[in-house]
Amino acid sequence: MIENVTFAAESGIRLDAALLMRFPTTTRAFAREACGAGQVLVNGRAAEKGLKLRGGEMVTVTALAEVADNRVQPNRAVRAKCVFEDEALLAFDKPAGIPVQPIDRREMETLVNGVVARWPEVAEVGDHPLMAGALHRIDADTSGLVLVARTQPAFEAMRAQFAAQTVKKTYLALVEGAVAAGGTLENDLVHDPTLPYCRMIDISRLRVSPNRALRPLHAVTQFKPVGFTRRGMEELTLLEVTIYTGVTHQIRAQLALAGMHIVNDRLYGAFAVEDQVGHCLHALAAEFTHPAAQAPCRIETPWPAWAQFE
Repeated sequence: MIENVTFAAESGIRLDAALLMRFPTTTRAFAREACGAGQVLVNGRAAEKGLKLRGGEMVTVTALAEVADNRVQPNRAVRAKCVFEDEALLAFDKPAGIPVQPIDRREMETLVNGVVARWPEVAEVGDHPLMAGALHRIDADTSGLVLVARTQPAFEAMRAQFAAQTVKKTYLALVEGAVAAGGTLENDLVHDPTLPYCRMIDISRLRVSPNRALRPLHAVTQFKPVGFTRRGMEELTLLEVTIYTGVTHQIRAQLALAGMHIVNDRLYGAFAVEDQVGHCLHALAAEFTHPAAQAPCRIETPWPAWAQFE
């Protein structure tokens, strides 16, 4: 962190550019963040990031983050429920309603904030400092298994398995309606370009021509019914879902495209359930080759309450 530094400005450049020139260990995003927070003063006054400098002004930086600061901050208040631990891996049962990792260093209420507080070594693992060793993501409103590597060799070995699509991931999904039989879903998914937020759709179902090239991601999802229940007059089916690919919103989007809406997944067309946190999708288990033991390994989380029928 750069703190309490004053320098004379050069002429003809914007303030944020001047900060980058003077402090190469920061980023443009951090420079703009500091200006917006009033932590950069020009001749004693807070200044906007786009201020055009005439030259000779005294620029004072009270606080400016550096690249090295862009890392997960520990937060012991986040309870990370560990379901597996050895010298190479950790596994957690993430509750619905919290993200896996922060989008910037100031975010404190994610799973890995809690993980770093208890296992500080994972902060140095991985290829992105805000992932802190996490090997994959699940949506904030999805509950269940998240794997975290404790060492860089374990991280690289596991990521190679994810990339090769040899990690078998099993989910539980409670969907609206009665599903009589299982099957396999295949779609080429893209972000819906007509929406300002993330929702996936099969590229063949786009109704408008996008103004940019879209890169479809092939997703394959296998499902089978494993239980049935009712909520009032509504029939519900519990599905066991298996995937090897890992496309954004893959299970949610593919089930919805096939007419099987996950309970309370309003983004993909399900009815809202009052007072329910998250939707009824749970990452149950993963099967892979253990990166240290080089033996088959299966890690499973407990079934959520909504999947346990009387």
